[in-house]
Amino acid sequence: MGLSTATPSSTPTCTEELLAAGVCGVSGDVYDSEATLEGQYESVANPSGPNDRSDNEPAKSEISTDASTDPPAPPPPPDICTPENPEPCSFEGGEPDDPPTGEPTVTLRDIASFRPTAPAGAMEPEGWAVVGLPANFIGAASVETRSGTLLGRPAEVRFHPVGYRWTHSDGTVVATSDPGAPWGDLGLAEFSPTPTSHVFGTSGVHPVEPSVVYAAEYRFDGSAWRWIDGTLTIAAPGVTVLVGEFDTVLVTGDCTVAPRGPGC
Repeated sequence: MGLSTATPSSTPTCTEELLAAGVCGVSGDVYDSEATLEGQYESVANPSGPNDRSDNEPAKSEISTDASTDPPAPPPPPDICTPENPEPCSFEGGEPDDPPTGEPTVTLRDIASFRPTAPAGAMEPEGWAVVGLPANFIGAASVETRSGTLLGRPAEVRFHPVGYRWTHSDGTVVATSDPGAPWGDLGLAEFSPTPTSHVFGTSGVHPVEPSVVYAAEYRFDGSAWRWIDGTLTIAAPGVTVLVGEFDTVLVTGDCTVAPRGPGC
């Protein structure tokens, strides 16, 4: 890191001795990887040395010039299987050996003509939600195998759902390897939070865009299955959620039996 000291032309240079004596002060700014220090003279009551300074004033300035030009890389989406985040991938069998000599390396672009069925999904309550309470979203996808011609040879491509995403109208993205499940199957009461739930903060009509993330593997002519680097995201049909506010009302009995009763 480069340090440059700039001093006003009308004053002498601010040296370390004068700085330690309290005669001048130093301020600094950091721009990218360069730290620029500017020496500025100050009037002090007793410039004879640091021992003459007040107890509350430091005898020497501490300057930090630690700066990084590159911001830290953002973490991978939680629970989504990617080459940088392989932990959620837990398929049966291990990574097979490299392709035999002469067999091409298959990429996601090569299998563009092989597509899994468009994923589906559901939500609870169906089509509506309450402001401030969790709405439960449920993904639906399964392992699928497609047959066809790949790079001029008979082949099969198998798709594994490894992640589920819901992009909400407020910009929130819920991403998980868990497709979710109904509250009843989870043993939870209605409007309980789940790994796939979302709380809407405002009333109105809110679109939700669900999608499923797949990892793919292939094989030629019945050979060993081999994984393809990367993942493929397939959009599911969008969901429109009507969100409103909910008020509780105390009643004395069943309003269907006594519709004119208190609170009905």
